[in-house]
Amino acid sequence: MFTDIGPMELGTLVILAVLIFGPDKLPKLIQDVSNVIRKVRSFSESAKQDIRAELGPEFKDFEFEDLNPKTFVRKQLMDNDDLGLAEIRNSFDLRKDMEEVADAVHGRESAPAAATAVNGSGSGSGGPDLVKKRAQLDPGERPPFDADAT
Repeated sequence: MFTDIGPMELGTLVILAVLIFGPDKLPKLIQDVSNVIRKVRSFSESAKQDIRAELGPEFKDFEFEDLNPKTFVRKQLMDNDDLGLAEIRNSFDLRKDMEEVADAVHGRESAPAAATAVNGSGSGSGGPDLVKKRAQLDPGERPPFDADAT
């Protein structure tokens, strides 16, 4: 709950509590607050048990944490694979795609490009071969122009 409170803030709160309530009343106040927190926790646990008892045996695996929208969506999408989402998630290999792009940019041959160069089929998609480097332009030939790159 208070995970973002650092040691300086905590020290400041302790000093303020001692100044406001005094050193003689502070232990009693801490004890009263801890008793209230215990009572609220026991009340919520008894309410959870009453709800589970009223729902019946068909909801024996019901968890109140599942009512949180984030947990509900995660459980429905990740655990339940009726839609075939696991296959879709596994089909995306972003790291491999990024390595291929980096290899093409740096002029290195990646594994798929090396396989097509061995087969002699060139680029299977009909696009330009980004890995292949030309030695020089022919005399009078204009350098290639890419309208999308400029």
